[in-house]
Amino acid sequence: MEKQQNNLLYDKLREYFGFSSFKGNQEAVIGSVLAGNDTFVLMPTGGGKSLCYQLPALMMEGVAIVISPLIALMKNQVDAMRAFSSEEGVAHFLNSSLTRAAVAKVKEDVLAGKTKLLYFAPESLTKEDNVSFLHKIKIAFYAIDEAHCISEWGHDFRPEYRRIRPIINEIGKAPLIALTATATPKVQLDIQKNLGMQNAVLFRSSFNRPNLYYEIRPKNDVSKDIIRFVKQNEGKSGIIYCLSRKKVEELTELLVANGVRALAYHAGLDTTLRAQNQDKFLMEEVDVIVATIAFGMGIDKPDVRYVIHHDIPKSLEGYYQETGRAGRDGGEGRCITFYSYKDIQKLEKFMQGKPVAEQEIGKLLLLETVSYAESSICRRRSLLHYFGETYTEDNCGCCDNCLNPKPRINAMNETKMALEALAAVGDKFKIDYLASLLVGRANASSKSYGHIKSEWFGAGADQPEKFWTVVYRQVLIMGLADKNIENYGLLSINERGREYILNPYPVQVTLDHEYEAEADDEAVMPSKGGGAADEELFSMLKELLKKVSKRLGLPPFVIFQEPSLEDMSIQYPITIEEMQNISGVGAGKAKKFGQEFVDLIKRYVEDNDIVRPQDIVLKSVAGRGGNKVHIIQSIDRKIDFEEIARSRDLDFDELLSEIESIVNAGTRLNINYYLAEVMDEDKIEDIYAYFKEDAETDSIDEALAELGRDYTEEEIRLVRIKFTCEQGN
Repeated sequence: MEKQQNNLLYDKLREYFGFSSFKGNQEAVIGSVLAGNDTFVLMPTGGGKSLCYQLPALMMEGVAIVISPLIALMKNQVDAMRAFSSEEGVAHFLNSSLTRAAVAKVKEDVLAGKTKLLYFAPESLTKEDNVSFLHKIKIAFYAIDEAHCISEWGHDFRPEYRRIRPIINEIGKAPLIALTATATPKVQLDIQKNLGMQNAVLFRSSFNRPNLYYEIRPKNDVSKDIIRFVKQNEGKSGIIYCLSRKKVEELTELLVANGVRALAYHAGLDTTLRAQNQDKFLMEEVDVIVATIAFGMGIDKPDVRYVIHHDIPKSLEGYYQETGRAGRDGGEGRCITFYSYKDIQKLEKFMQGKPVAEQEIGKLLLLETVSYAESSICRRRSLLHYFGETYTEDNCGCCDNCLNPKPRINAMNETKMALEALAAVGDKFKIDYLASLLVGRANASSKSYGHIKSEWFGAGADQPEKFWTVVYRQVLIMGLADKNIENYGLLSINERGREYILNPYPVQVTLDHEYEAEADDEAVMPSKGGGAADEELFSMLKELLKKVSKRLGLPPFVIFQEPSLEDMSIQYPITIEEMQNISGVGAGKAKKFGQEFVDLIKRYVEDNDIVRPQDIVLKSVAGRGGNKVHIIQSIDRKIDFEEIARSRDLDFDELLSEIESIVNAGTRLNINYYLAEVMDEDKIEDIYAYFKEDAETDSIDEALAELGRDYTEEEIRLVRIKFTCEQGN
């Protein structure tokens, strides 16, 4: 009997989908659904979750009700099902995008027995007329796709998903299949409780995607890095995620200006345009989609070759699902994320105003993201551990940390101390608290628990706090401690940990990355090679700058600042047009001072047979940076600076930074009208004379030290702007 069913399964698989074999757990999952069991499926993106309910729906009597969170996802799946079947009405969706006539047609097909899969958004499922309609039909089973949306601990929590079980009870009970590509043990438990399927048959596939390469990069010149990467991978499909709609629009515009076939996708676009852009990406009319996280859920495009995160996601579940859209066919899949701790601080600010419980959950999920980004442990190992899976290889050979490992430190004694402290204080605390305890940093909790009197308070003060967070993370990954599932984030020592205290053995740890510090170091003077400054050319450009400055009687920084020389020694501009693309130069300075520098670089490139990255010309978007255009126009109209700042939602310091950026790139502004209002003429003259005659650099700190306490930083910056415009631009 079982053999007959298996043969039937394979026959139907070939007939409906054209496949000759199943992937991973698909066959066992489908068998469970056909047997009428509640079934819980944890399967990574690209593992073939959809087939797990599509095939049984076609084989079973009645209609399968599929609950899915996005209209775009439903449309994509319905189109795919219709492509497999000769019956146009085999799959339908009922949601707010349909006209009355379309809704009537759907219901007609369902009642006529033509439809095997009927897709709903959870909001549509709860509508009274839909509930009464579903009472009239035989329901084969309910499939809850993207089931992590049920959990407040999931990366895409939707309150309406928590109402699914009561509605199912009202419509009529039938077996459930819940499916997700991302669920930590905590989220899994939450889903099962909420859906009342604690006794479901559980199928858990490995979350390891061996073909995906994971890399975290510091956020330096992120737009330029992204354009360079995309141009180097021309013709390949890619998705770039940004957190804000504004950034999506800006980056899309910039990519298009640089000859990349790119389109935007976010919730602010008209529904029709959004659907068109998605279809163009699927049909390969464009190579790149720049999107907010709303894009890609359930999109079945197997050959996405890279996924770039312009901003780090809010949770590791989100990161895993979004990176999982790369290389679904088993081919190349590069996952590159740009990280800065400032982005984490921004995300924390966005949470303010939300309910306290939601803020607490959000902050804990962000902590996990920070831990992953800054850790120098194998990325694959960290990710899989987060999802409750053990990865035993020492080196995955396919992430930045494994390909460029940091030196390891023997931390046997520290690991023993960390476990002893954990055993002593109990299981009510998180990693950050335990680390602060060991370094002796008092806080409200350590005082209220009396831990400041504990022998462990300050016991590890010879190491920084960050070191202890690394040790505790390693302890978790080694299985010497457990993270509490019910009270997320709380640590407790286990038997293996107690055994380690009695019989310790060597443990190797690597210290975390310091991305902000690395970014700063790189900006000062990177070593030669791999997109870094050419030191020989850099020193030649500095010599030339000294000569030009002496000849023109201008301080060197008025002509070109050091970061501009560095960029020249990376980009090798050999025309005035290329010089305009150099950081801090712009059209004005390029024309006024650029020719001698261009000539020197051209000779150097020819003499040394250098292949230039400038073959990828990074064009800026005309009129891009609305702030800059607005500021220039406002100053031309002699508008008060405070008013300009207010109109662009900037504080005064941010406005001055914008103006400095404009004038350092060679644009001449006349700010005398504003200076006359806010400063004494004598002060203006003194500061101006300092920059013209005494200053060796444009440093504000040096100017303050030289000029004395009567002058404020703001005043010096304002006069420096005037000086740069009049002498350099």
